[in-house]
This record gives sequence, C-alpha cells and structure tokens, in this order.
Amino acid sequence: MKKLSLIFLVLAFACQQPAQKELMPFTKADFETSVDGKQINLYILENANGMKVAITNYGGKIVSIFAPDRNGKMADVNLGWKSIQEYLDVDNEYGAIIGPYANRIGNATFTIDTTTYQLPANDHGNCLHNGLIGFKHSIFAAEEKVTDEGQAVAMKIHSPDGQFGFPGNKDVTVTYTLTDDNELKIDYEATTDKPCPFNLTNHAYFNLKGEGNGDILSHVMYLDADSTTVIDEELIPTGEIASIKGTDLDFTTPTPIGERINSDYEPIKIGLGYDHNYILNKDQNAGEMTLAGSLYEPESGRYMEIFTTEPAIQFYSGNFQDGTLTGKYGKTFDHRTGLCLETQHYPDSPNHANFPNTVLMPGDTLHSTTIYKFSAK
Repeated sequence: MKKLSLIFLVLAFACQQPAQKELMPFTKADFETSVDGKQINLYILENANGMKVAITNYGGKIVSIFAPDRNGKMADVNLGWKSIQEYLDVDNEYGAIIGPYANRIGNATFTIDTTTYQLPANDHGNCLHNGLIGFKHSIFAAEEKVTDEGQAVAMKIHSPDGQFGFPGNKDVTVTYTLTDDNELKIDYEATTDKPCPFNLTNHAYFNLKGEGNGDILSHVMYLDADSTTVIDEELIPTGEIASIKGTDLDFTTPTPIGERINSDYEPIKIGLGYDHNYILNKDQNAGEMTLAGSLYEPESGRYMEIFTTEPAIQFYSGNFQDGTLTGKYGKTFDHRTGLCLETQHYPDSPNHANFPNTVLMPGDTLHSTTIYKFSAK
C-alpha cells in the first residue's frame, strides 16, 4: 500500500512540473554586428508565463515567438533565422516591419494633387512592399522599455524625403510589447512633413505547430470579413469591392485552410492560393479595435486571435515558399509551411479614391495597433 501511495505521489509531483520549454537556437551575440556604421542587436521580451519574443532592429524583424500548446509546451511559431548573417544573406521580408506602404501599388506610381511619384518597380512593373529595400532591410534605432503592460522595445526610423520614392521627411516608431495575457502588441506611429501614403504592417510568417513542423493546411481559420478588393492577374486591385459570402474565400465560419486552397474558384487560381485583402466587418474609417480573426492548430491546441484598429487584413498562405530557404531549426520552408495575417489598409489605395484614405498629412499623426494573442484549447 505504501508503495502504491509513493507511486501516486511521484505521479502527482510529475504532473505539477512545468512542461519542457524549447530552447532558443541562438543567442543575442548571434545578432550583434555593425552595418554601414549602424549597430544591429537582438532584443528578447519575456512575460510571467514564460512566453518569449525575439526581435532584431534589422528591419524590426520578429525572429521568434515562443507560445505554449495545450500542455504548456513552448514552440517557436514564427518562421525565421538564427543569426543576423542569415538575415543579411536572405532577401525576404519574414517578420519585418513593412513600410512606408505595405502590399502592392499598381504601376509603381501614385499621384497626390498634381505630383506623380515613381516607386521602385519590383513586381511585374508594380511596387510590392516598397521595392527591394524599404523598411524591411533598414536598421532601426531600438529602445528597450518596461511598461505597465509588459516588456517592450520601440523601433524608430527616419525616412528622408524621396526615400523609396515616397514624399516627406517621415518619422516612424513601431513598439512591440509582450503582455502577461500572452499578447504580442504592435503599436505603429508615424508623422511626415509632406502628404504621404502610409500602410504599415508586420510580415510575420506563422505556423502554430512550430517552425519546421509541417504545413499550415490543417490550421482552422476565422476571418470577420464578408468582402474583398477584386484583383487582376497581377494581384492589383481593380477598384471594385465584391462580396465573398458563400464563396471559397469565405472564412466567416472557421474552416481548415487546406479545405479549399486548390479550388477552381477564379480569385484563388489567380492568387495561386490565398493572397487576398479581406475587408473587415467594421467601420472602415473609425480606427476601432476589433477582433479580425483567429487561427487554431488542432494537434497542439495553439490558438491565436488577431485584434486590430486597421480596416483590413491580407491573408497569404505561403504559396511561393518552395523549399529553397532553411530556417533556424535546420528545416526547409517548403510549400505553405507558413502563413501571413497582415493587418493593414487596402493594397493600391493611393490609386483608388473609393478606398479608405491612407494619405497622412503634415501635422497629423498616424496611430495603429495590432495584437496577436496566444492561448491554447
């Protein structure tokens, strides 16, 4: 009887032990270097629950997000690399702050008043994510903070008049905060001394199974969006807004991403999967914080909610991932092993008067907030 009691005691004690946490495959030293006289570092935010988020000031890029599964086991749910040299060697936007204008601008031009601005054309004659450089390959000045909400790091950058083709001397601050509610909060702020279109977002690639643990097709997604901006063959908005209720783009009912991703529905064929702007069911001009959607991974139980003040969200299902890149855990980023949920304004807004305004005026300040909240069920 004593032996049986001892076994129960051992089992009870074992159940009380914290789940094993996945170790970061890098150190801060792996991200310390200087480029063009500017220092690059790694900043690690941690909360009371053991969540960790690693961010580099190179591109303001999220390197890792360690989130718990239903048993409390941590895994890195953000795709990235384990050293700054790898980030410098690989030309992509994984985890980066995208700006001044995220997404596509048709013909790489826009006009304000009577002045037409020419942008870098890097996507079939269009401008995608500000061309080959943009904020995604720029070095931010970083400032670590401890706030009432949690540990934070503010990324600041000055973009001079004409840089990347955009007018105005622009100052941008993006603050990442990790709260004890397991929220990664991203606050965007910008000013300019000339009228300039802004569309700031983060281009994290998520996989709630953990980086390198398979594709994202079994993830169950919900998006609170009944409509989209219609796109042409080059994924540029035509200016038309269309209902997607009841179509294969509709995620107002939680649905596995892989269920319809190879559909013959024309917008999905054009995007080679999902690469669409979802217009959220909210006042498009109010800047109200609302639930945009959620993502659930059944095997681990990890659950992510997306809250934003932005009017739309770009869902991209990793259609161009082809296995040529190898991530921080030594596994290749094969087709659809990561997905993006980029909160933002509409693509090509400067060229469509019927879209919500993105032009920031001198004397005004852009404020935008997005929250990725992690839990498990």
